[in-house]
Amino acid sequence: MLFLTEILGAEVIDVRQRRAGTVRDVTVRVQEPYPVVTGLVTSRRGELVIPWSRVRSFAAATREVALRASREEVEHYQADPRDVWLARDVLDKQVVDTDGRRVVRVNDLQLAESGGSMLLVGADIGLRGILRRLGMEGIGKSLARLFGRDLPMVLVSWDVVDPIAQGTTDGGAPPGDDAVRLRISGSRIAKLHPADIADIVEELGAKERRAVFDTLTEEVAADTLEEMELEDQVSVIEHMDAERASDILEEMPPDEVADILTELPEDRAQQILGLMEKEEAEDVQELLAYEEDTAGGLMTTEYVAVPDSLTAQETIETLRRMEPEAEQIYYVFVVDPEEHLQGVLSLRDLIVAPPEKPIRDIMIRNVVTVRVEDGQKEVAAVLSKYNLLAVPVVDQEYRLQGVVTVDDALDAVLPESVKRKLPRVF
Repeated sequence: MLFLTEILGAEVIDVRQRRAGTVRDVTVRVQEPYPVVTGLVTSRRGELVIPWSRVRSFAAATREVALRASREEVEHYQADPRDVWLARDVLDKQVVDTDGRRVVRVNDLQLAESGGSMLLVGADIGLRGILRRLGMEGIGKSLARLFGRDLPMVLVSWDVVDPIAQGTTDGGAPPGDDAVRLRISGSRIAKLHPADIADIVEELGAKERRAVFDTLTEEVAADTLEEMELEDQVSVIEHMDAERASDILEEMPPDEVADILTELPEDRAQQILGLMEKEEAEDVQELLAYEEDTAGGLMTTEYVAVPDSLTAQETIETLRRMEPEAEQIYYVFVVDPEEHLQGVLSLRDLIVAPPEKPIRDIMIRNVVTVRVEDGQKEVAAVLSKYNLLAVPVVDQEYRLQGVVTVDDALDAVLPESVKRKLPRVF
């Protein structure tokens, strides 16, 4: 087992036993599943490398790299700009342990020979990696044994880590400035719950968050964003390309989008709104017109409403065509042609009713509602008093404007200290 810090600083001896330099870094070429070592950097300026194919052996005891060529033969090799430098680009950077669903820091890197090549196979994220770099690994193990303890090696396999961003990513920054990013294929990340991805992302900095979101589909990115705190949502959108941000926000409930855009600089919010589909943008614009601490500011315009002229069978067929999301179908509201709220349907009553029966005859007419100008506490009180999952919001003329769900109401009125203790479902 070989670690990067064991080879850094080693003397390079050519085939004629002459000194050919000191190892300052190790370069790798990114490939799946493990990057392959391509050379040793010995020049102070990093312009020259010794190809790994010219390395015969490495003696850990004497910290010597033996070449199978003379130093004259290797002095003309230039560093490949596409290669990653392990000490410069990877060491001390953050990676994601997808099994443990946590963000960790690379303390050392594990190399292993396979099929005639040297591969980067793992990251040491434990205390031993730090002690090894300080030259105190042996002392640490001895002290641990003295107290009857073990000093375990904590390794993360490199196949759960992004090899490194290639080229430039934002404004021409060199590859060495990019943090190690999450490397999960589309199918692999789909297996993680958005709440787990959100937990990971919230531990990262702005660049790393952007890198993670770059690997997600718009749908998964939207679900992940919904699981994050508003402050983190805003940070992600702020550092994202405006067009990409608009595509993701289109997949989110308009009330959450409105909350995010309210916290953004006005010019940035308007830029993103301008890139969104017209219908979605209009829904968000409507919500932005309401005060944040009112029912109008809390509500979402994603709800299910059907005309009062339908029969039970026609209503069921309408719902099939609409294919509403689960959270939108707490209740089916009944409206007249001018969108005045007429009643609410029980799904059970709808299903068991004779197909030809008008829904006006089976709907509940006395609907509990709140006004768009009602305060957050009033809305929460109504939801609590009547044990509702959602309450419809109407204007002065009793036209249906939206609904406030119980989770949004709780989120608005509960103190931060209480919310942190609640399950994420709330």
